[in-house]
Amino acid sequence: MHPRNLLIALVLVASLGVKAASAQPALGAQGAEGEPHRLQQWLVPSPDLATAAHAVLFRPPGEGPFPLAVIAHASTQNVIRRAQMPQPEYRALAAWLVARGFAVLVPERPGHGATGGKYLEDQGGCDEADYAKSGRATADEITAAAGLLRKQSFIRPEGMVVVGHSAGAWGALALASEDPKDVAAIVAFAPGRGGHANDFPNRICAPHTLTAAASEFGKAARVKVTWLVAANDSYFSPAFSHQLLDAFRAGGGKADFQVLPAHGGEGHWLVETEGGVKLAGPELDRALKARFPTSAKKR
Repeated sequence: MHPRNLLIALVLVASLGVKAASAQPALGAQGAEGEPHRLQQWLVPSPDLATAAHAVLFRPPGEGPFPLAVIAHASTQNVIRRAQMPQPEYRALAAWLVARGFAVLVPERPGHGATGGKYLEDQGGCDEADYAKSGRATADEITAAAGLLRKQSFIRPEGMVVVGHSAGAWGALALASEDPKDVAAIVAFAPGRGGHANDFPNRICAPHTLTAAASEFGKAARVKVTWLVAANDSYFSPAFSHQLLDAFRAGGGKADFQVLPAHGGEGHWLVETEGGVKLAGPELDRALKARFPTSAKKR
């Protein structure tokens, strides 16, 4: 290439690089506070340095510092459904927590919706499913997302609460190995992976592998778990959930287990509805009052 043409090409590449870098959004709040509950859009870190996770943040009135609650959403192995997933918000649950003094972060993990990027928590195929690996990956994603918030002046850096749902709750079980000073309480709504195998209710992919992983999580667990499942959950029924619970306890984990009343046509989604959160409210209160006796009182 002629030296002059080479110089022009290098200048063009450099200018494109500067433009791409400037277009990359920075981590942190992405918009003005809105209603309800001072809703903000955030970008937070993920274990994949190339992918920032989209998140919503809800806050109580005042300057804080507030205890932090992180809600970990459900997932699916179906790549199309993941790509089409809307930003999870869990507004009824977030409102319940905000009313009790918590700032609430709901991150959308890599491989989902607008966050995109690599699906780090991929469990693999049914026969070779690695549920322990997928759970630990989800736990890492929760920790990475919360890390930025815990550095904010309006957040208490210690004593985080994690509320997980389905695959998010499975990651929360893996997170029970954390220092109790960092994670004060875990609430797991229907934890598990591989439910509705091939879209059939009450069919679980490699259930014995899932049970073995629950026992593995129990061996490392240091934080007590409140384990909740609806009576009409067809992903992880109360009977199967109790098998997972027994394995978690046999490994050494501590957990309080409660079957909630049937809710709607499919109890697995109970935590996403206002009525379901009301049903779970007494158990949520019990879980939080042990660690946050003042915050757990409704304002």
